[in-house]
Amino acid sequence: MKRSASASWQGGFKDGRGTISTESGAMNAHPYGYAMRFGDVKGTNPEELIGAAHAGCFTMALSAVLGGAGLTAERMDTKADVTFDKVGEGWEITKIHLTLKAKVPGTDDATFQDLAAKAKANCPVSKVLKAEITLDATLEA
Repeated sequence: MKRSASASWQGGFKDGRGTISTESGAMNAHPYGYAMRFGDVKGTNPEELIGAAHAGCFTMALSAVLGGAGLTAERMDTKADVTFDKVGEGWEITKIHLTLKAKVPGTDDATFQDLAAKAKANCPVSKVLKAEITLDATLEA
């Protein structure tokens, strides 16, 4: 399987504008720029998209891990907080913190924590990122 996405850019770093598109069409020439990345202007940026991809990948990976343990989630909600810091001369994603709230009938917290940790370690997006990746997982009754 191979998927693609693309970006176009015109202008300088601070005054330029770009667009991001995905092969699937989920995003088609979606705008992004300096103010969307470093300021308060509404829009997306690469770090936000990595966060969305990571939250989605982890949650789907956990669904697979739960299934392997004979469990099915009634609901899972994951938020990814991406930390983007100035490091030396440039910028880096230094941390991604996943916050998961899940309702999984038939399990206890210790089992749930173990399964969530396995999903975090084996999610393909987790594997590609070199940033520190942490997780808070809450099993709801």
